[in-house]
Amino acid sequence: QVQLVESGGGLVQAGGSLRLSCAASGRTFSSYAMGWFRQAPGKEREGVSCISSSDGNARYVDSVKGRFTISRDNAKNTVYLQMNSLKAGDTADYYCAAGWTVGGPPEDWEHSMRYWGKGTPGTVSS
Repeated sequence: QVQLVESGGGLVQAGGSLRLSCAASGRTFSSYAMGWFRQAPGKEREGVSCISSSDGNARYVDSVKGRFTISRDNAKNTVYLQMNSLKAGDTADYYCAAGWTVGGPPEDWEHSMRYWGKGTPGTVSS
């Protein structure tokens, strides 16, 4: 069992930055692939970024490439999402998730995830 707690969300102006953190419980954090997802009002949840457990390979949905960076610190059982150059369209609730593996296109990522956090809101004002 893994429990995930997100933090770092908030209100920021367009062009600004937010850094999301996701703290995981348990001693097997390094074994899990981790992902960040978001759900905007009235829209379906979408995969934003994921990072593998083994080699730290990171993937991004096209809309955030070059602006968002995912990273993990296995010693701290934490995964991060650095979000720069934020746009109004990035406004959403952001969720952290853990799974044994992750791959394929972003629309497939959530099917690999086993554990989910409760989310943290990110609001970008234009």
